[in-house]
Formats: sequence, structure tokens, C-alpha cells
Amino acid sequence: MVESCRDRAHNHFSRVTGGLPSSNKANRLVSVISFQPSTREFVEQASAGAAEPELSIEALRLRVRQQEILSDFGVLALKGTPFPELLDNATRLVAEGLRAEFAKVLKYLPKDNRFLVCAGVGWGPDVVGSATIGADMASPAGYALHTGKPVISNHLDVEERFRTPELLVQHGVRRAMNVILQGDGTPYGVLEVDSRLEGEFAQSDIVFLQGVANILGMAIERQRMEGNLRQALDRQQLLIKEVNHRVNNSLQIVASMLHLHASGAESGEVRHELREASSRIAAIARAHQRLYTSDRIDTLDLGAYLSDVCKDLGDSMSGCEVNVSAAEGIVVRTDLAIPAVLLVNELITNAAKYAYPGGNCRVWVTLSRKAEDTVISVRDEGMGLPATFDINSGRRLGMRLVNSFSRQLNGDLQVLRKNPGTEFVLTMPLHPRS
Repeated sequence: MVESCRDRAHNHFSRVTGGLPSSNKANRLVSVISFQPSTREFVEQASAGAAEPELSIEALRLRVRQQEILSDFGVLALKGTPFPELLDNATRLVAEGLRAEFAKVLKYLPKDNRFLVCAGVGWGPDVVGSATIGADMASPAGYALHTGKPVISNHLDVEERFRTPELLVQHGVRRAMNVILQGDGTPYGVLEVDSRLEGEFAQSDIVFLQGVANILGMAIERQRMEGNLRQALDRQQLLIKEVNHRVNNSLQIVASMLHLHASGAESGEVRHELREASSRIAAIARAHQRLYTSDRIDTLDLGAYLSDVCKDLGDSMSGCEVNVSAAEGIVVRTDLAIPAVLLVNELITNAAKYAYPGGNCRVWVTLSRKAEDTVISVRDEGMGLPATFDINSGRRLGMRLVNSFSRQLNGDLQVLRKNPGTEFVLTMPLHPRS
């Protein structure tokens, strides 16, 4: 039979804590297991807590419940429960498992050498998130933090080793237990349980409390590792945006220089070739501009990108009107968006040069989605293609580029002869296989 998640967690945490003491262990010292983030191992340490009294049936039931709590809490941690929620659950479950009125997580504030009550149960709203207590060695929590040893204080009202914190005095707390919460290299703080009832916390109680702290220690380490990863990712995203910004600026400068050279060229053919090169570079620059202004760097809104490039073309070619109709929400990978728009760029410049040799160019570009395909159409009402035209054997650079981009996109490019004009229709998969 396959173990359930809860059973696996129960068995795992029973192993790492050595189980809770039973009656035949009553007068023996127990071992406290500490999780070491640096080595990611559990280290056994001897604990000289109070001896375990002979257990009654009710006490045995409580020990079983403590094992269940450890298993349940382990499952919560393994499921990736948000850290603040995990802290709240820890204090609630610790209080239940030890039948105490209060429990709290004390986060260490090194600059102030104080603890902040960052989570707790049984305390008023003015305590959790606001109250602080001293973290010096004179307090039980401070002693646990600085020595790393679990602390049992069964008689705070007559305790001579420690100074009872004012917060505990105000709430009539008579006994407490503290265990350190290990962090990634430095202690996170202390897990504490408090009771104002008479009685004593025993060795098995500190083992249970340490078991919960061990699980929290792993969660703290995971949280800090995830935080470091997020910071690294944010920095990478920032650097990539900066790279795209600089690439955009560089390409815009090159495009402007080519356009300037085209204006001064004496040959009409040279002017046309320089302007075509300028428009291709400007189209790529537009992609990088969109990338550094977007929250995503791996995808582009194809309709918005296509509209930008077509507007630039219309503005740069006198006497040419480019009309765009693009469906919203068609988002494709960046490495697909750029060749798709460059293909459209070539078809528009070819139409302006060959379909309207006398000027007054009009081109219609449409972008739509059909099932799992993206369809791009470029249509003109010019003089049409020669009867001998073959798209696969084009000698001009523009048509060779069109075919190359179509293959790169795994697309199907169709040429439709109209009366008047011509329409090129590219059908490409929206999510092609890599």
C-alpha cells in the first residue's frame, strides 16, 4: 500500500526527532535534534531537562496528539505554505500540543538586541506585530538564542537564573519553554510557549517544541533561499531590460544614419536599398523598445508590435498609406514576433516599389487568429504580379528574405492574385514546437 503524504511526514519527523518519550523512558535524558542549515543535517544534542514523570493514559494520549501535530505541521511545510501563515499555525499547534494558553514566535532584531513578537496565539492585538522584549542572556528567550540550548523555566515566579520579561509578568505566566529557531547562517529567533497554570514542562515537551522548531528552521531557510533567488531574478530582469534599451538606442542610431545616407545618395536604386535597410533595422529596434518597456521579455503582443512598425513605415515612405487591422491578445514568443514583422516589412516595401511604381501606395495589413494558428495578410490594389512570378524562385533580396522568414516561422505563405492587386497570406502556428 502506498504511504499517504501525512504518513510519510509522520515517519520522517518521528525519525528526526527520535519520537516522543514513552513511559519506559521516563527517567532517562532525551536527545534534542537541531537542524543545521549550513550542512542541512540533523544533529543530536543531549538535553538535561526535567525528568519525565510516570505517564497516565491521558498523558499518553497527549503524546500521540503531539506526534500527529508534528506530522500535520510537516505536511504544511512541505506543501509550501506561505511563511507568515506557517508561523501562525506553529504557535497555534504548539499551544494545543502543550495545552498552554500562550505561544509566540520571537524574531531577533540584532541592531536593537531585542525580540519582536511576530506571531502568536493567546495574546492581544497590541502584542503580535508590536511588542518587543529584551534578548540579553538574562531572559529565557535571550539565553536560548545566544547559547542555542533549549530552556525550560517551570517556576518563573521564583526563578533566580533569569529575569522574567515584563510581558510574561503582565499575563501571569508561571512557566515557559524556549527553543532557538535557526536561520540561514544566523538565528531567526526563538519559539516560546507560556502557561499560567501550575505544573511543570517535562523533557518530552521540549522535544515536541524542538520538533516544531526544526520544521520552522527548514522553512526559514527555504524562505531566505527563495528570497535570494527572487532578488537574483529581479536583477537579471533589470539587466536584460537595460540591454534591450541600449540595443534599441543603438539600432535607432544606425537606422537614422542609413536614412540620412539615403537622402544624400545620387542613385535612386541606392536610396531605395538604404531606406529598405533602415526600415529593417528600425523594425528590430521597435521590438527591443517594446521589450524594455514590458514586464515580459520572452513574449510580445504581436498586434501592437505590428501596428508600431507599420506606422513607422507609413511615416517614412512619402505617398504610402498603410492600414492595419490587428486582433487583440495575440501574444507570441519574441523570437517569432520579430521575423513575422520583418516579413510584413518586406512585403510592404515591395508593394510600394513594384505594385505602385507611380506612387500613391495603399496597403492593408490584417492580423487574426484561426484555431491554433496566427494569420497575417498583406494586400495591395496595385498593378499585380507578373504572370511568370514564382515566390520560390525570387531573385530579389526582398522576396528571398520573405521566404526565409516564412520557413523560420514554420509558416505556410500563399500568394493570391486579386483584381486589382495581390494578397500575401502567412499562416503560422501560434505555439510552434521548439
